Amino acid sequence: MTQPITVERTVTIEKSAEDLYCFWHTLENLPHFTRHLKSVKVYDDGRSHWVTSAPMGNSVQWDARITEDRPNEVIAWTSVEGADIANSGSVHFQPAPGDRGTEVKVITTYDAPAGVVGDAIAKLFGENPKQQIGDDLARFKMLMETGEIATNEGQPSGRRS
Repeated sequence: MTQPITVERTVTIEKSAEDLYCFWHTLENLPHFTRHLKSVKVYDDGRSHWVTSAPMGNSVQWDARITEDRPNEVIAWTSVEGADIANSGSVHFQPAPGDRGTEVKVITTYDAPAGVVGDAIAKLFGENPKQQIGDDLARFKMLMETGEIATNEGQPSGRRS
């Protein structure tokens, strides 16, 4: 049996916990800043269907249910039986020190396909979950603080033609 992989990342965002919680709680908003997440469809209050991109053009899907929901503090979830990749996690919103906004901490645990070997293969294809979550939180911060996500897509590379 393989050991689950846990990833934890935190970012400070200059917005209230209430604003951040409300945006995140509307799960359909998550693909706006999570690059590999294709869609989230909410079935009812607490259950949802997730589709994310995977290496080599594949997709990974699962249904999840919210296991804890404390407004402006925490949202926790777990995948339901039959998920392509079993996963669970939480997002925590707490005041940042010095009245500098809100610390947003994401903790997620998942069973890598083929365990550690699958995780290593995923990294080769640029799908490292630790990096993904850090990048996703950086985009969330940009979106919440400025209303947009800065990108260099479509910009010249600076190379000679």
